[in-house]
Amino acid sequence: MVKMTKSKTFQAYLPSCHRTYSCVHCRAHLANHDELISKSFQGSQGRAYLFNSVVNVGCGPAEERVLLTGLHAVADIYCENCKTTLGWKYEHAFESSQKYKEGKFIIELAHMIKDNGWE
Repeated sequence: MVKMTKSKTFQAYLPSCHRTYSCVHCRAHLANHDELISKSFQGSQGRAYLFNSVVNVGCGPAEERVLLTGLHAVADIYCENCKTTLGWKYEHAFESSQKYKEGKFIIELAHMIKDNGWE
């Protein structure tokens, strides 16, 4: 008897020819390496990366938080597949020097794994 297993389906698949980041918990694709802006961010659970855009994530309601770089309106983001909180999205920066973060995404290293073509 052959046991059939249902494969997981994600909302979006990133091209396998590019280096990508995936959810460490369920391996859903999260971001293409080309969307990485900075590796020098700090999350609540350690180091985090700033991305221009991400896939397969949901967004919670925005709330004001005082972060290391000042007051921001941020919304928690989570993996659409396994519902793990991954980081946050910058909705609004109150200081002019931080405006470049608006609309960008933080994903903590604790929640992602490198996939496709990393040596």
